[in-house]
Amino acid sequence: MAPVAQETHDTLAGLSAGDVQALGDALELREEAREETGLDGRTFGLVKIAALIALDAPPASYMWQVANALDEGATPEDVLGVLRAVAPQVGGPKVVAAAPEIMVALGLSLPEGMDES
Repeated sequence: MAPVAQETHDTLAGLSAGDVQALGDALELREEAREETGLDGRTFGLVKIAALIALDAPPASYMWQVANALDEGATPEDVLGVLRAVAPQVGGPKVVAAAPEIMVALGLSLPEGMDES
């Protein structure tokens, strides 16, 4: 194993937990990218969630993007609408896989018997 600096470890641990502040300048690039799209913040956030579903993204990605969308005025019902809208294009399995990640990102408890992994 390669030696890993403590700062590198801390940054990776933070990202793994969904702390995107660890990315520093990348957050400023996100805002520039949003402005270039011409989309309002709410729509931009919902589009990003749709992309995560299509990519079968990891849980930490949902934590960040759902929080961003909510901060920009999206509602949990809007996020559910995104799941419904992309289902025909991405397929049921990806939507089913995304649903618990979105529940966790919204601060909801998973149904009994489901594991937060």
